[in-house]
Amino acid sequence: MSNPLLDFSGLPHFSEIKNEHIKPAIEALLRENRAVIENVRADVRIPTWDTFVQPMVDANERLSRAWGQVSHLNAVMNNPELRKIYNENLPAITQFYAELSQDLVLYEKFKQLKAGPDFDHLNSSRKKIIENELRDFRLGGAELSPDKKQRFLQIQEELSKLSSQFNDNLLDATNAFALFIEDEESVAGIPPDVQQTARKLAEADSKVGWKFTLHMPSYLPVMQYADNRDLREKMYRAYATRASEFDGQTGSDKDNMPLINRILELRLEQAQILGYKNYAEVSLVTKMATSPQQVLDFLRKLAHRAKPYAEQDLHALQQFALEKLGLIKVEAWDLAYVSEKLRQERYAFSDQEVKQYFPEDKVLDGMFKLVQKLYGIRITAAASTRNIQCWHSDVKFFDIHDATGQLIGQFYLDLYARSNKRGGAWMDDAITRRRIDIKDAASLIQLPVAYLTCNFSAPVNIDQQVRPALFTHDEVIVLFHEFGHGLHHLLTRIEDLGVSGINGVEWDAVELPSQFMENFCWEWEVLASMTQHIDSKEPLPRTLFEKMLKAKNFQSGLQMLRQIEFALFDMHVHFDFKPNDNKSVLQLLDDIRSDIAVIVPPDFNRFPNSFAHIFAGGYAAGYYSYKWAEVLSADAYSLFEETAASGLINEVAGKHFFEEILAVGGSRTALESFVAFRGREPELDALLRHNGMEMA
Repeated sequence: MSNPLLDFSGLPHFSEIKNEHIKPAIEALLRENRAVIENVRADVRIPTWDTFVQPMVDANERLSRAWGQVSHLNAVMNNPELRKIYNENLPAITQFYAELSQDLVLYEKFKQLKAGPDFDHLNSSRKKIIENELRDFRLGGAELSPDKKQRFLQIQEELSKLSSQFNDNLLDATNAFALFIEDEESVAGIPPDVQQTARKLAEADSKVGWKFTLHMPSYLPVMQYADNRDLREKMYRAYATRASEFDGQTGSDKDNMPLINRILELRLEQAQILGYKNYAEVSLVTKMATSPQQVLDFLRKLAHRAKPYAEQDLHALQQFALEKLGLIKVEAWDLAYVSEKLRQERYAFSDQEVKQYFPEDKVLDGMFKLVQKLYGIRITAAASTRNIQCWHSDVKFFDIHDATGQLIGQFYLDLYARSNKRGGAWMDDAITRRRIDIKDAASLIQLPVAYLTCNFSAPVNIDQQVRPALFTHDEVIVLFHEFGHGLHHLLTRIEDLGVSGINGVEWDAVELPSQFMENFCWEWEVLASMTQHIDSKEPLPRTLFEKMLKAKNFQSGLQMLRQIEFALFDMHVHFDFKPNDNKSVLQLLDDIRSDIAVIVPPDFNRFPNSFAHIFAGGYAAGYYSYKWAEVLSADAYSLFEETAASGLINEVAGKHFFEEILAVGGSRTALESFVAFRGREPELDALLRHNGMEMA
C-alpha cells in the first residue's frame, strides 16, 4: 500500500491519510534525510550550492511537507488517536532538526561556501540563505562543546513536548466546558442566529434549551449581548480560568502554569548555554529590533500615548453603566456588554446590525476583487476538483492566476469553528514556491499553496433553509488579516525555498502584509461592493458606514493598552524575569498592570495559561511584533492615502507594494524592503493617527 504522506507530486492527499501512515512516513523520511546529510558531510570537494546546499534543501522540504500535513490535521481535525501519534513522533522531528543545527561539519562547510569561489556567483537570495544558515547554526548550538550540545538538544526536545501539551490542555479545557440553559428569559438579548446555533448544539446532545461553549462564535456574543449578568459571569469565569488550577472542567494535570514555569526555565537555560543573558536576546537575533530594551522603550512610548485615551474610554464606560444601566461597579464580565450598549447609544448601531450585511459569499467576492485590482491577479474557485482532497466538507479551495492567466498559487480556506479545531485564526504554508531543476529536462516552478484557517460561525439551518454564514465586521478584519499573510506566501517571486514567501522574513515584520490588508476594511470604496443584507439584499447603507467609521476608534485606547500589556508581559517574562525567584509569573503580570493598565482583571483570571502565542507558538519575546507591524502597516498604507485623489485602490501603489514587499519575501531585510517601498524608514505618526491619537 502506497503512503500518501510520501507523495510530493502535487497537493496533499488528505482524504487518503490515515493515522497508521504517519509513523512509517516520518521514519522513512528521517532515514532518507540522514543519508543525504551523511553524503554531503563526506563529500571532500569544495562545497557549492548544487553539491552541498541543494541536496539538503530537497530532502528537508519533503520532511517539512509531510510533517506539515500531520501538524495541520492535528490542529484542524484533532482527536485522541491523532494527538497521541503526533506527540509520539514529535520528539524524533525535534531531535533531527536540533542535531542538524548543531552539526559542526555542516557549519564549517557553510563557512567554506561563503568564503569560496562559488559564493560570488550566487544570486542575492542564495547569499541571504547562506547568511541565515550561518546565523541559525550559531543559534542552534553548533559552536558548543559536546556536553553542552547534548544538554541543548535535551532542552529543545522537552520544549517541543511542553508546547504541544500546552496547546492540548487549552483545547481540552475549551472543549470540556458547556453551559446548558433551559429558561428562555436567561438568553434574552443574545442574537437570534446565536440562539439558533445554541439550540442545535443542545439538540445534538439530546438536551432541551440552549448550549453555550467557550468557542468564539458562542462565547463572544454571550459576553456582548446577554442581558443575564449571571450568565455572563459564568461564561467569563470559565473562559478566564481555562487550563488553570481553577478550571472545574478538567483535572489538575491540565493546569498550564507548571508548564509555563518549566518552559521559562528551559528557555533561560538555553539562552545562557548559547552565551546570552536571557531568552529575549536570543529571540531578537532574528528580528528587526536590536535589543530587549529597545522593544520595551517602544512599547512604553506607545503606552504613554495610549493611556490617557484609555482612561477616557474607561470613564465614559463607567459613567454610562451607572447612569443608563444602574451598574455601580463594572466587572470584567460586564465590559463587552456595557461597551456594546454604549456604542449603540453613541453611534446608533450595533455589531449585530452590521453583521447582517456581511454574508460569506459577498465578503469573499469583495476581498478577492480588491486584491485582483491592487495586484493584477485573478482568484477563482478551483477549476477542477479532481486532484483536490480536503480534510473537512466545509473547506474550500481556490486558484490564483496572474494577468496573463498563468496559475501562480492556490489556497485552502477553512472558515468555521469546530470542537476538534484549535481556536484562533492563522495562515500556514502547505507548499512553498521554488524552482526545481530536473535532470535532463527543463526546470519548473513549484507553485505555492497555503492553508487559511479561521473560527467563525457556520451557516445555520433555519426552518429547513440554510442561512449563509454571517460575519461581524471584526471577523471580516480577521479574514483580511489572514488573507494578507496568505498573499505574502502566495505572491512571492523568489525561487529559492529558504527566503521564498514568508520564509526568512524577520518575525517582527511578518505581520506587515496582514495588518496592511486590515486597513481596507474601513474604506467605503471596498465595503460598498462586498456587502449585501441577508434579507433585503441591499448593500451597506452609507449612513451606517459613516456611523461605523465614527466608531472605528471607539475604545481604541483600551484596546491598544491591552495589547501593550500582553507585549510587555511577554518581553519581561523572557528578559528580566527569573523563574523560581520570589516573584511568580502572575505577580509579574500584576506589576505590569499596576504600571500601565486602567482595567485590572479579577484575581482568578489566569490569562497566561491560555497565552498560546508565546508559550506554544512562535511569538516568545516577539508578541510586540503585532504593534511594531502596525507601525509598518499604517505607514505603508499612508502612501495609498496620500494618492487617494486617483482612487484609494491605487493600482500603481498596489503594484509597488507587490513588487517591493510581497514579491521579495525574505530575500533581503525587512527594513530594506520597507524603505524600497516607502522611500524612508518607518514613522510612528500614521499608527497614532489611525487610532485617533494625535501626536503631542
